[in-house]
Amino acid sequence: MITAEMPVKFERKKHKDETLLQLYRNILKPRMIEEKMLILLRQGKISKWFSGIGQEAISVGVATAMDKEEFILPMHRNLGVFTTRGIPLNRLFSQFTGKPGGFTKGRDRSFHFGTQEYKIVGMISHLGPQMGVADGISLANKLKGAKLATAVFTGDGATSEGDFHESMNVAAVWDLPVIFVIENNGYGLSTPSAEQFKCKQFIDKAIGYGIEGFQVDGNNVLKVFEAVKRITEEIRERPRPVLLECMTFRMRGHEEASGTKYIPKELFEQWGKKDPVQNFEKWLLDEGVLTEEIIENIRAEYKKEIEDGLEITFNETIPTPDTALELRDMYKPFVNPNIQPSGNKTNKRFIDALSDGMRQAMQKHSNLVLMGQDIAEYGGAFKITDGFVAEFGKARVRNTPLCESAILGTGFGLSINGHKAMVEMQFADFVSEGITQIVNNLAKSHYRWGQHADVVVRMPTGAGVAAGPFHSQSNEAWFFKTPGLKIAYPAFPSDAKGLLLSAFEDPNPVMFFEHKGLYRSITEDISDDYYTIPFGQARLVKEGTQVSIITYGMGVHWAIELLEKHPEISADLVDLRTLAPLDVETIHASVKKTGRAFILHEDTITGGIGGELSALISEHCFEYLDAPVAREGSLDTPVPMNADLEINFLPKERFAKKLIDLINY
Repeated sequence: MITAEMPVKFERKKHKDETLLQLYRNILKPRMIEEKMLILLRQGKISKWFSGIGQEAISVGVATAMDKEEFILPMHRNLGVFTTRGIPLNRLFSQFTGKPGGFTKGRDRSFHFGTQEYKIVGMISHLGPQMGVADGISLANKLKGAKLATAVFTGDGATSEGDFHESMNVAAVWDLPVIFVIENNGYGLSTPSAEQFKCKQFIDKAIGYGIEGFQVDGNNVLKVFEAVKRITEEIRERPRPVLLECMTFRMRGHEEASGTKYIPKELFEQWGKKDPVQNFEKWLLDEGVLTEEIIENIRAEYKKEIEDGLEITFNETIPTPDTALELRDMYKPFVNPNIQPSGNKTNKRFIDALSDGMRQAMQKHSNLVLMGQDIAEYGGAFKITDGFVAEFGKARVRNTPLCESAILGTGFGLSINGHKAMVEMQFADFVSEGITQIVNNLAKSHYRWGQHADVVVRMPTGAGVAAGPFHSQSNEAWFFKTPGLKIAYPAFPSDAKGLLLSAFEDPNPVMFFEHKGLYRSITEDISDDYYTIPFGQARLVKEGTQVSIITYGMGVHWAIELLEKHPEISADLVDLRTLAPLDVETIHASVKKTGRAFILHEDTITGGIGGELSALISEHCFEYLDAPVAREGSLDTPVPMNADLEINFLPKERFAKKLIDLINY
């Protein structure tokens, strides 16, 4: 149970009246807005509210102490960050009420938004992932030589999430200038601290990460301001992370509908005496900084500002939903430069093409940072980045701790702060550790608040190498259903290089799948020069009249092998190359020509993208079909390690028989 020193004790020190008055104005405004929001909530004019009453000193102290160009990543009780940064109230109110004048065009609520103009990056409901994003923002500052700090908020409950550990560890290992602000209010929703963690105080955790930790009275705006002012001045000059634990208490429910019955009444009595606004106001009156007249004037000014802002918001018209706009806003607009292959050609393996493309991307984009486990001096598990450290340095070719979520978040943070990022999953299977960052942060950010995620996630994937259930999965379907992601899956070295270079040109998040079985098994003469291949353009590998084989990755080579064994089969072989965007026109044109469609992929048959492709063909090409759409994939089991079991698992043998059956239908 939280205890608190009563009452709040302020010390004047050398603070000027101007500073104290500014802090008072900054802490009063969010309190007055909250009081108005609670009235609007009861009137049904807003749908939900997460109250920060009792915790305002933390938000205001941090935001007032930091420079305007320094990013802050707040949470849902940090209204004081947004108001201290000077966001017009009508825009905040429009955000709260789902009006288009907000920051998300009505697509997200409350503080789930960011704004480059005010250097704020809001939370997502998963809470913890924003700490990795803060790492990326501060890494970008460090790479640019900018002497700037970053502050990221989290609650005591969210420190139980793995993202907290991962992000703290990355910041410590890389000496990133981040302040991790923990608002310790004693509860994670209704669960008290004693059921959340065993440690007595969070500053003890700092020791384990080898960083500094400080604890302050989170209801004392002066102490928070002083602590953040001192910390930021230090870490701008000597970059390093710091944990700042702010002891406080939430005077209302987790959100208004949840109530406060689970909290002992004596805690409200105790902490009510420590109100951060009332105590600061009383002290300033005693110090002669404030007078009753000044207070009355400031309150009248804020009341008018609030009412004027609400009037603008309530008069705002909600436009008719525009489906085309909704779909268009999933991605940042991008025109591929479509640079054609030219110059000398060299015979290259698949891995050589990838390495060649990545090297040329690093040469062209000086702001591109590569991150992954063992990718630096070791050159990566598959040696694709071998020699990169010597050419580009360790600042841009970065070994990472084993923490996929924090590093994916770091990639997003780099993008927010003007960089490009590549994150290598050592094996595609390991991406499950970072799924939230990909499907909820990277994929949704442009649609939500117009912030693109310039991140390429490289995914060494696929079976056939006797690696077993955790190094062989085909998991492209996990992302195929997630709007906002682009997905490339090349089958040839030339496509691997051209699509990879397009991925680095594209400011949107790209999942780039590379079949491990192709790395050293196929070669192709490809251009040594820089070139790109636009996404959404399938490759017609072979042309025929009897059947359309639609596939990608290793499936293309299985199909080529089968067609070479059976020259009597006349088939269109469509290599999709990218799964998102999908070249629907080429698929439909081929099927309409041949009258038969066979969909092949290495992923398990159930839930693989073959089902979606089959539905598309059946819906749009039904009248042209001479047989049912056929599909084949791997067994609905994990990938077995034993070679014979793996052969049985994969669809290659079943595909051959089923294709002939389709032709003879």
